[in-house]
Amino acid sequence: MADKLHFSLVSPERELMSREVDQVIVPGTDGRFGVLANHAPFMSTLTAGLLSVMDGGKEEKVFVRGGFADVTPAGLTVLAEEATPVSELVGDAFGARYAKAEDTLKAAETDEERLEAQNALTALQAVRDA
Repeated sequence: MADKLHFSLVSPERELMSREVDQVIVPGTDGRFGVLANHAPFMSTLTAGLLSVMDGGKEEKVFVRGGFADVTPAGLTVLAEEATPVSELVGDAFGARYAKAEDTLKAAETDEERLEAQNALTALQAVRDA
């Protein structure tokens, strides 16, 4: 049996996950990266996007925005400014979040704000299209 990775996902509102998994794909600022058990330690900031958790042939996706990922010998911890399971992004809740992302992009005043807002909107478009 392959080694499992201890994974924790925490947002300001709640701890979303804390369990052993096979692999996690994280939307890092410098690109998406995968983490398996026994990964070399490092840290990365997060961009808005889909975090994928794979375990036993099943995949769970979580929309995350902002924060950072910390890989240590003990596992992977993701502290996200915002984290919502894709399964919870349905109907009116998703529509409201999408409209807010569009408004945020329109109101952005700096290049950094525009980039972050565009990344969030792009990630939500990927959720919508999935």
